[in-house]
Amino acid sequence: MLYSALINVMVKAARRAGRSLKRDLGEIEHLQVSLKGPANFVSLADKRAEEMLYTDLAKARPGYGFLGEEGGTREGADKTHTWIVDPLDGTTNFLHGIPQFAISIGLAREGTVIAGVIYNPANDELYIAERGKGAFLNDQRLRVAGRRKLNECVIACGLPHIGRGDHEQSRREMAELQNRVAGLRRFGAASLDMAFVAAGRLDGYWERNLQPWDIAAGQIMVREAGGTISGMLGNDDALATGHVICGNEFVHGELVKILKPL
Repeated sequence: MLYSALINVMVKAARRAGRSLKRDLGEIEHLQVSLKGPANFVSLADKRAEEMLYTDLAKARPGYGFLGEEGGTREGADKTHTWIVDPLDGTTNFLHGIPQFAISIGLAREGTVIAGVIYNPANDELYIAERGKGAFLNDQRLRVAGRRKLNECVIACGLPHIGRGDHEQSRREMAELQNRVAGLRRFGAASLDMAFVAAGRLDGYWERNLQPWDIAAGQIMVREAGGTISGMLGNDDALATGHVICGNEFVHGELVKILKPL
């Protein structure tokens, strides 16, 4: 498949950083038995991947700004374009050797995400999306699932953990949805949850308190696959609020109705 020059830049950067992460994943099982544990190793893997992405993207598009999970904001001469990057989404999964993690790269132009790449090097699944050109998984066009009965839907979510999130609110949300859907799932990598919605593997997804690098690439992936994505109010911007609800138009609307009051 022929990609645009922009997507080619993003894919090349993601694949190079992905090779590094895949090698590091192979070391995790050896580190699990050490007294120190693999946490420090993973932190280094994360930072190394981000620097590789920054180097490749800056070389290809000099002057673009860069917002990364590890390095924060790096201003560029071009104030209209910003890379929004998570070098390792699903760090806890990676830490435990679970192959559900991804590199997520979004490009915003004047505040609007115009392209996204989500790459899981563990299984070589590459998701791409560009505004007005559709979303794809390894060259296969993506479309959100068409289910219109909530009791037939599988919905993904985030779950708060120690030191993070509103646990009581999360329990209320799950209690409301457990009686209405076919199943709830928690996979632990926000970008891949949104990619799975775009691919029709999941019917919907919601999570609160995310960062821009968690959301940017997934947001355009869902939209270009024909889905709807917003914050908790239904008509707000997930990238601005940090809260996400997405699915096809029906599922998105139903999730907003249920979750908004909570």
